[in-house]
Amino acid sequence: MAAERVLTVAAKELSDLFTSRRFLLIFFLYLIIAVVGTGQGLERYDYALTSYNDALQAADEYRDLQELGAWWLDMPERPSILLIFDSMAGTTVTLGTLLAIAAGFDLVTREKESRSLKTLLAHPIYRDEVIVGKAFGGAAALAIVVGLVLAVTTAVLLVLSIVPTASEIVAILLFGAISLLFLSAWFAVALAFSTVIRESGNALIFTLLIFFVISSLLPVLGVMVGDAVAGPPPQRPQQIEVTPVEMYVSTSAGESFVQRDDSGQQASVWSEALRDYQEELATYTEKKRTVTDVITLLSPQKSYQAVAAVVSAGREMPLVDSLNSVWAGIAGLIAFPSIFFAIAYTRFMRMDIR
Repeated sequence: MAAERVLTVAAKELSDLFTSRRFLLIFFLYLIIAVVGTGQGLERYDYALTSYNDALQAADEYRDLQELGAWWLDMPERPSILLIFDSMAGTTVTLGTLLAIAAGFDLVTREKESRSLKTLLAHPIYRDEVIVGKAFGGAAALAIVVGLVLAVTTAVLLVLSIVPTASEIVAILLFGAISLLFLSAWFAVALAFSTVIRESGNALIFTLLIFFVISSLLPVLGVMVGDAVAGPPPQRPQQIEVTPVEMYVSTSAGESFVQRDDSGQQASVWSEALRDYQEELATYTEKKRTVTDVITLLSPQKSYQAVAAVVSAGREMPLVDSLNSVWAGIAGLIAFPSIFFAIAYTRFMRMDIR
């Protein structure tokens, strides 16, 4: 495989995409809605900043109480501008997915329908260089789209005199990388169907069908499988009613029945039963969540939303520690496009071209 020939194919695909009316239309819609989402995010940021300033002023006024241990007057946490990028994740899941599918569903079928693929392979170029070049060109186009959207959003912030810190810049770049991984996932699905299906229209239909199944039905299936594997939830113990205990007592005055309140012992028994129930419930919930997470790991939407929520949260926790909590989602965003690109690569290498 020669890098020069791969880059030549990639440049050709990149040029074709940015001269395609379909691709440009979806791209501009994506950009416009992303900018509108930025405006909505700015409103949330302004509200959070106002609340922060009010809380800061209150903490300053009652600093004497704070020094005496008034925990509710602790210094609040300053809101991060990453709140602005939180709304962009929803736009990426919808229009971004359509953009990625539009970029890949006819990369190979278009060549087959126009019979230019046979002419292309007649040149001194290998099949692996063609399919890798096409994938690289499509991914490069999506990277340019994500970069432009983030650049426009950041420019709007700078115009409004909102300057991100160094850690926020790193988080913004990471958000862009995760968004690119998500778009690459659906681009890989479209590319795979473009190699398996003969007609572009059918490739688009099958890709949209997979998108519907994975985005809508897979989460429901994950919950159902989780319920089936975990079984019925544990039953909460009933509150024990305190009942007096009758005792037969013999004294010098005679024999009689005496009622003794045994509430302390019965309450101790109920407290132990409640503790056992809470432990069983925690085990049940963890087992159900693990099974559900494994199923939904196949959904790029769920993985992307989980990772993007952590990145755009803007908490003071170190970013590496935050990402450790969603490592499964990151692995899913890497594995999903890798599997479908492997299908596209294998199919293209064995394709009968006549």
